[in-house]
Amino acid sequence: MALDGKILARAREQIGHTHANNVAEHYLRQEKIYSQIPEIRRIDDRLRAQMSELVGLTIKRSADLSDALKTLEDESLALQAKKAELLHAAGYPVDYLEDIYSCPKCKDTGFIGSQMCSCLIEEYNRQLTSELSTLLKNSDERFENFDLSLYGEAREAMSIVYDTCREYASSFSERSMNLLFQGGTGLGKTFLSACIARVVAQNGHSVCYDTAASALEAFEMKKFARDAEAAEKASTRVERMLECELMILDDLGTEMLTQISISALYTLINTRLVEGKKTIISTNLTDAELARRYTPQICSRIDGEFLKLPFAGTDIRKLKKEM
Repeated sequence: MALDGKILARAREQIGHTHANNVAEHYLRQEKIYSQIPEIRRIDDRLRAQMSELVGLTIKRSADLSDALKTLEDESLALQAKKAELLHAAGYPVDYLEDIYSCPKCKDTGFIGSQMCSCLIEEYNRQLTSELSTLLKNSDERFENFDLSLYGEAREAMSIVYDTCREYASSFSERSMNLLFQGGTGLGKTFLSACIARVVAQNGHSVCYDTAASALEAFEMKKFARDAEAAEKASTRVERMLECELMILDDLGTEMLTQISISALYTLINTRLVEGKKTIISTNLTDAELARRYTPQICSRIDGEFLKLPFAGTDIRKLKKEM
């Protein structure tokens, strides 16, 4: 996966903040224990002094090196046992003064050798989602705020849609299906998309959201922009849309229809299908309207690879205004 340097830098900075906080917490613990149990300070001072002695012995290579190392080792073990005993007697865990790591695998560095640790990948995905998503700007867009009582006679049908979306979000993985949200305006398609995006992103997956018009325009800008900087920015956006784990394409059918947009839409959908990436598409168009508007190649992929969730009821936005 091609990584955005600026987003990766922010992710590494966040990992660095976490490490700094852990170091500070360790220092506070240490000072508290040293104040309450001064003998532990003396033990730690002696353990640190042993390290210097060990280096000196190794350099000298004296004849009795083995015996000297054994003496240091025995003393070290005895000191550590005494330290654990003192901590336990004072009501603290025996590992209370050990270094604190949010990620023990990489010790809060973000890397294991030259490879990115899973903690850095997860933080990168969170930063990526924050960078791309204008969808999550409203804190009300959560599953618990979805009001089925507004759907009247369509409540039972929408309850199935709601349950499907909630399960999809909580169990999202590479084995998840692609979804097509289909129905009129104001029925909650964007709202439930936002709910899914929030949960999936919180679980450490990369999520991209864009309207169809904006997303397909990025493909056009990548190819035809005369300004090099604009073309580079568009190229980065396109890469993110193609490579993120979950792409949410909102309001399909509202974009200006051109040969370029048709080609871009096919590339976006087909590339993600080939790569096993998951996509949610929302549209106000019916199956017949989709067939009239888009090529058979696009429609066949939507028909064959997407689970259709029909949204029913009356425009919720209008209902709320009338209440």
